[in-house]
Amino acid sequence: MFKEKINKQFGFTLIELLVVISIIGFLATASMVVFNSVRIKARDTRRKADLTQIRKALDLYYDANSAYPSSSGAWRSACPSYGGYPTSGATGYIPNLAPTHIGKLPIDPSPCSNGNGYLYYSDTVNYKLLSHVSPESYPSAGQPFYDPFRPTWAWMLCSANTTVCNTW
Repeated sequence: MFKEKINKQFGFTLIELLVVISIIGFLATASMVVFNSVRIKARDTRRKADLTQIRKALDLYYDANSAYPSSSGAWRSACPSYGGYPTSGATGYIPNLAPTHIGKLPIDPSPCSNGNGYLYYSDTVNYKLLSHVSPESYPSAGQPFYDPFRPTWAWMLCSANTTVCNTW
């Protein structure tokens, strides 16, 4: 006689879809924030390791030559804004350091733009290594790699005479 009408629903309501989309959006945003901070820390860790590695190579060079490689009175870098020097050889951004004392001079993990990159300056008696960094993080006074001349945009390593280095 009477047939029972069966109402089968397929799909989702608009409200259910909006709730799911907003949850996915929130999770994506949160994961991007976490991922970005991990990338920043990874770049900072690499910069510290690179600068320390260059310092050790400079110490080896000094032991062999009783002087540090000269930068000819100018800041030198692999980045075009500071000369675009190669990463090894007599014309490297630290002349004659690579490949004898270090396999290859490292380059900053960030692209060479806006003056970012590793920089070298030396008068053969003292040297200063810089890593121009974006405002991701920088050390405070008294911490390793702190540069009093550029406290909010560079990390430094220096030869023993920090008084001279602090003025460069």
